[in-house]
Amino acid sequence: MSDLPRKAVTRTVKLAALPLGIAGRATWGLGKRIGGKSAEIVARELQQRTAEQLFRTLGELKGGAMKFGQALSVFESALPEEVAGPYRAALTKLQEAAPPLPAATVHQVLTDRLGADWRDMFEEFEDKPAAAASIGQVHRAVWHDGRQVAVKVQYPGAGEALLSDLKQLGRFAGLLGPLIPGMEIKPLIKELRDRVAEELDYELEAEAQRTHADAFVDDPDVFVPEVVHQGDQVLVTEWMEGTPLSEVIADGSQEERDRAGQLLSRFLFSGPARTGLLHADPHPGNFRLIPGADGRMRLGVLDFGTVDRLPGGWPKSIGRSLRMTLDGDAEGVYGHLCAEGFVKESIELDPDAVLDYLKPIIEPAEAEEFTFTRPWLRGQAARIADPRSPAHQLGRQINLPPSYLLIHRVTLSTIGVLCQLGATVRLRDELDAWLPGFASAE
Repeated sequence: MSDLPRKAVTRTVKLAALPLGIAGRATWGLGKRIGGKSAEIVARELQQRTAEQLFRTLGELKGGAMKFGQALSVFESALPEEVAGPYRAALTKLQEAAPPLPAATVHQVLTDRLGADWRDMFEEFEDKPAAAASIGQVHRAVWHDGRQVAVKVQYPGAGEALLSDLKQLGRFAGLLGPLIPGMEIKPLIKELRDRVAEELDYELEAEAQRTHADAFVDDPDVFVPEVVHQGDQVLVTEWMEGTPLSEVIADGSQEERDRAGQLLSRFLFSGPARTGLLHADPHPGNFRLIPGADGRMRLGVLDFGTVDRLPGGWPKSIGRSLRMTLDGDAEGVYGHLCAEGFVKESIELDPDAVLDYLKPIIEPAEAEEFTFTRPWLRGQAARIADPRSPAHQLGRQINLPPSYLLIHRVTLSTIGVLCQLGATVRLRDELDAWLPGFASAE
């Protein structure tokens, strides 16, 4: 498939086939169990087959389907290891690649958006895309002044495809829930839909990227490419070489993994303090490890199409809650959660039970350094997802205020990537430096 399907009926048919396929495999699984295979083995086979169909379809469709797949991709660490392999292979493809648009379509978009003489802007332009994502693809080129640049071209009909896909996916979100234990699919899809207009607006993206590039200029740890030119549905930025984080996850040395994890944590917590913005699309395809001037690796950051606006930096309430939890102040943290709207007035919980629920989750902030692993994340996911678990029962009674939704997803996604890396990180150092209210609960 080489073009973004534009007719809603075409995309709907493909997406509608997903729940039908899931139902068909459930029937197949019942037959297997009747034939003597254990329920556990059959469940694993069903999960693998479902993952293969799901992410193949999402990758082919690009648009909101692929955006949803990328959002899920950082949570593969929460899956049981025996079924994570097929997921990992399918999800990695979504992070870095998608079927490209034909060159003729790209040329037409550039003509429509930059003018008939668009080639005069470039010394060279490579028709074969260097990368592809959910709403656009990137071409390598040489700007007219000799700079190596990346040209991001939005797919024709991307907005229509995004909204159509996410609406359709929302209809059978319940069937997809078991794919990622402990992950609420419906709120994720709703939040993605709410961000569609911003992500399609390359002017907003250019503004967010310029803000980050200015804040991190000459930074020894983080590099953000400068914006060279911005037009409607076309964005030209500096080209950035480097090793994609997906390759570090697959084949990187432990030193590279630890460095990437530390810098990713630093960028997560320092970004809002330095820019008033939170980069809200932390899947591995948006990060690179690049050589620094001092010989140490830097973190290169891409794609500022989705950001959360935090003009005062991280909310102080997060740091205060985290500090009180670490200090074992059950009454204090419970009162704070109630005041911030995490516990509704109609609900009364045991403060000690709330503390017991939170303590395992914030373990990485307690140690001087913490090794993020897939088994650790799987344990957290299983604890919260198991209906028999007290953590599951309590978690269902905790409310997530709308203003915290994106912060919550970005934080969880980053933890997922850290677990994919298997990185040992001094997270507490970053919290002390950048999270208001953490160093002191006052």
